[in-house]
Amino acid sequence: MKNVFLAGFLLVAFTSAAQEITMYKTFGGVRFERDSIVLSTRQVMEILHENPLAFEEFKRAKANSNVASVLGFTGGVLIGLPLGTALIGGEPEWGLAAAGAVFVLGSIPFNRIFKARSLNALDIYNGKEITSKVKPEFYFGGTDARLVIKF
Repeated sequence: MKNVFLAGFLLVAFTSAAQEITMYKTFGGVRFERDSIVLSTRQVMEILHENPLAFEEFKRAKANSNVASVLGFTGGVLIGLPLGTALIGGEPEWGLAAAGAVFVLGSIPFNRIFKARSLNALDIYNGKEITSKVKPEFYFGGTDARLVIKF
């Protein structure tokens, strides 16, 4: 009985050990994998729930992803309406297309922040050392403006 319990314990211990989650950047998005199985962001959130620090970082990343999705979808619709009108033969409102382009361009920084925060969250979960990146910061004072680069 003792051997069965020990074997079961060892089996659970080795199979449920934290396996690395990797993130691959794709054009316009990311793909998460664990043991060559593709994971959705929801599945990654469930896995990261074990580590509170990684989970909080990934929640912040997901918020940026949601903003980027809404801005990108809205921009796509605003670009598509004038193009559809032009294909039908009507008089398109190119101002809508310009506004849509602004929305799409506005979604790009949020998407980049999502990728960076997701990578940080996965580094925390996987136990890797988080490398500090150069982050320029702008400071505006009463009479001057300066750029400070922090490492």
